[in-house]
Amino acid sequence: MSTDSVANLAIDVAGLCKRFAGKEVVSDFTIQVPEGQICGFLGPNGSGKTTTIRMLTGLLIPDAGEGRCLGYDIRLETAAIKRNVGYMTQRFSLWEDLSIEENLDFIARMYEVPARRRAVAETLDNLGLGRRRDQLAGTLSGGWKQRLALAACIMHRPRLLLLDEPTAGVDPKARREFWDQIHRLAAEGLTVLVSTHYMDEAERCHAIAYIANGRLLARGTADQVIKGSGLSTWWARAADPTALAATLSGRPGIDMVAPFGTTLHVSGRDERALAAAIRPFQAEPGVEWKRAQPDLEDVFIALMAEAPENRP
Repeated sequence: MSTDSVANLAIDVAGLCKRFAGKEVVSDFTIQVPEGQICGFLGPNGSGKTTTIRMLTGLLIPDAGEGRCLGYDIRLETAAIKRNVGYMTQRFSLWEDLSIEENLDFIARMYEVPARRRAVAETLDNLGLGRRRDQLAGTLSGGWKQRLALAACIMHRPRLLLLDEPTAGVDPKARREFWDQIHRLAAEGLTVLVSTHYMDEAERCHAIAYIANGRLLARGTADQVIKGSGLSTWWARAADPTALAATLSGRPGIDMVAPFGTTLHVSGRDERALAAAIRPFQAEPGVEWKRAQPDLEDVFIALMAEAPENRP
């Protein structure tokens, strides 16, 4: 762990490992997240994101490694961590046969929130839930359930918010409103660690971390991760992109061909080898080529392909 500016780090862990049934699902995981930062946590399904989040919250004890969350030891002071963390799980986990207000009142009782009734009323107003306070949680749409879940997570005024794929299955308008709220909370000093599969959400984070097969493969701002990937990318627009993709895939110098509608993203880590590989196709009629910057999705597809268990 870092010994510099520890007081300004909400998360400071090193060498975390976790095994289930003899299989290591998180391996030598190290990360630091400053206070007030929104850190995006990305990776494919089964990559170890949820297990890592649970170790940070004290819900799981690591088999190896050490660290602190909000200044508390993740092995020895788990109760203190839980009191100061808001954790929003992938699935809606509140009581569907209770109203919005009853759910929040119950959560306030669990956390022994001072001036409980006032805290519930303020939370209802701040999250735009006041007019629906008497509606049963089970009758809410996905976006409103998400808003209620967030309200329940922040009512006890946590210092760290852990969000596990919070916008899965939510419409674009609700996603945007959710992220506007997250940025307002971060501006007030709340630290946020959010796992997501959406690249536009990753770009809204102050920093991102990419994990695959339990290992941290990339860390930094979106621009830093893209630049650090070493990828060169061309876009190819063709009438039959599927046929062109089949022809290009596997050629020396081409590491990845990914379709985006009628456009292909053709990438490689050796710029000269990539240029040589596509040169014979640049004069073909009906195919338009354009040099482009790789985006996060290009980088993450490449990282996933290079992860140890995905290598041939």
